Amino acid sequence: MQLADILRFETDCRDTHEAMQAEDPGFVLLDVRGPALFARGHVPGAINLPHGKIVASKMAAWPDGTLFVVYCAGPHCNGAARAALRLARLGRPVKLMAGGITSWLDEGFVLARPASRA
Repeated sequence: MQLADILRFETDCRDTHEAMQAEDPGFVLLDVRGPALFARGHVPGAINLPHGKIVASKMAAWPDGTLFVVYCAGPHCNGAARAALRLARLGRPVKLMAGGITSWLDEGFVLARPASRA
């Protein structure tokens, strides 16, 4: 596989962060970790859809051709790769956000967290 082939299916945290600042980033950002981890902190604007729940019926909520960017916990986790494979098998365009949450934090970006209860 050539480097150009890899980059067609991958994006980095900085590019994702910049795109998420726009009203329409051009993709749907999916956090494919479990709900408990998502609740502890996630990339702002991400939707939680664990990789095991990526099925045709759930994906019907988005028009065909919608690009998905997926991420998981980090380089030690293969959840994003599993999600990307599921999406590709469903005929959905997909990119992996390299490094997941670990790289997001390494770049100095903040996570969205639920408001604390008073």
